[in-house]
Amino acid sequence: MFNYLPAAVSLLPRCRLPFSSRTFTGACRLLSRMEAAVVRCLPEEPKLTISFCLDGSHKHMQRDQDEALGKVLARISNSILKKHTKAKKSKKNCSEAAEIPAVKLFFMGNELPGTLPNSEAWQNGAVLQVGEVRYNVQRNPPTFTTAELPVSLLAGFPVCPKLEIEFGNLQDCEFTWFRENPPRTSPEAAEAGPDQEDRWTPVGRERVHVPSNQDISCRLKLRCTPRDGSCSGPAKELVSAGSVEAGPGVCTFDNRHMYTVKMAEWPAVRVMSYNILADIYAQTDLSKTVLYPYCAPYALQLDYRQNLIKKELAGYNADIICLQEVDKGVFVDSLIPALDAFGLDGVFRVKEKQHEGLACFYRRSKFRLLSSHDIMLSEALTSDSIHAELLEKVSANSTLKDKVLRRSTSLQVTILEDVIKPGRKVCVANTHLYWHPQGGNVRLIQMGVALKHLGHVISEIAPGVPLVFCGDFNSTPNSGVFQLLSDSVIPQQHADWSSSGPEESCSIQLNSGFPPLLSACGQPAYTNYVGGFHGCLDYIFIQPERMQVEQVIPLPSLQEVTTYKALPSVAHPSDHIALVCDLQWNP
Repeated sequence: MFNYLPAAVSLLPRCRLPFSSRTFTGACRLLSRMEAAVVRCLPEEPKLTISFCLDGSHKHMQRDQDEALGKVLARISNSILKKHTKAKKSKKNCSEAAEIPAVKLFFMGNELPGTLPNSEAWQNGAVLQVGEVRYNVQRNPPTFTTAELPVSLLAGFPVCPKLEIEFGNLQDCEFTWFRENPPRTSPEAAEAGPDQEDRWTPVGRERVHVPSNQDISCRLKLRCTPRDGSCSGPAKELVSAGSVEAGPGVCTFDNRHMYTVKMAEWPAVRVMSYNILADIYAQTDLSKTVLYPYCAPYALQLDYRQNLIKKELAGYNADIICLQEVDKGVFVDSLIPALDAFGLDGVFRVKEKQHEGLACFYRRSKFRLLSSHDIMLSEALTSDSIHAELLEKVSANSTLKDKVLRRSTSLQVTILEDVIKPGRKVCVANTHLYWHPQGGNVRLIQMGVALKHLGHVISEIAPGVPLVFCGDFNSTPNSGVFQLLSDSVIPQQHADWSSSGPEESCSIQLNSGFPPLLSACGQPAYTNYVGGFHGCLDYIFIQPERMQVEQVIPLPSLQEVTTYKALPSVAHPSDHIALVCDLQWNP
């Protein structure tokens, strides 16, 4: 791209800034002290952008890459001239003629010709001169394209900024957190006037900051510098919209975190499954008045619950996390920024016709993503020939078939590979089955489709890999779904085939296609605890011949769960409880 720039520069020996080998070091220091003119220029895009600050205002120009440099410099000069002319007209004495500022671009001390195209001219190390002001040109420096702080801040709960970077690496970036000092009220301080530096006290230098009780009633500020190795870009400063508030005290997961202070040591893997309660369900009138009337309204607010969810997830130090009822916005704006900071990547499967879905996160230091094979169960039943036999049997009852096909239930299937021992893989499945208490027949059909799909994926994509099947199955241990998974077969006489009455009943013998699976966390008394129901609905199923359980993290005690009557509460963000266990590959 810069093939004829040196030749162009050599033609201009008379248009030089004072520059010699003896002053090279000094020039470098000068560049470091200059303000920056940031240029974004990519070969695949027709335009470049030039951004810099002048006279207190931010200039942001978008120009064609093949446009002559002279046109851009003239545009900068004219815009400044217009501003000065307008300012002078506003004064009584406007007889003085406005002076046109000199706008030039230099490289290695040489003024660049106006005929040079923008894509060639604006490069690292160039110097933009606007009147008496000079700018160090930074071409494609590390830059934050998104930088936001969460709205709600609680003492004792992690604050995870949402950051997206271009031309850089978030792991290399520098962060400094500040707490706003209370205003000084003494007469001497009032006479001295405000001092911007005195307003803020440094309190942290990590990407994620946990406010202390000393921060309560204070705002936070984050100064973050984007970096890529030793290369840095323009820093950003973010100030929180509100002040840090007091946290709820002891949460239901605090005691559980005592078992997960350290990560599971390789080759063990810590797996978690959790229905985090979608905001689109928590904010309905039904939820507030019927399902969770005992829960303080502010504790159902998404911003508040996200503080608890992020702290809970971070504290388990899990390697694989399967979540259900994940709002799409929560995944993008909250979970991805937070869990990325804690070393995890994630994939999302939205539930068709809904704004929530399934998420699977995995620790980068232990796993890499090989492939995803997600499906909507009802769609797969009718479109994939591997389900033809089941579809034929379900079609015998048109009412039941229509009910099954109206459901948007999805199955998320993720194949991961061990980065420490390449070649060792695992198939992680995640689902959230139909919710209705009388929908046992629908859930059986959904599970039949899911197991058939999983068997096909494993045999075709990753033969012999173990299955870890997580989710909110909405099925108790005496249900047909649980029996199908744990016994590999469900007889056609099972009561669940008639769970919704004779009009929707059917008689199907289903085979799972897998050897009996094991519920890694057993059969807890409850994984869902609301005012009108408590029971075990959530599971992590494994193949016992392929993997074994090393540790199950104890669930909260009944006293902890019922401190505020039921779930969710000010101390627990969901109506479900997370399942967490450490697994080990069998030799």
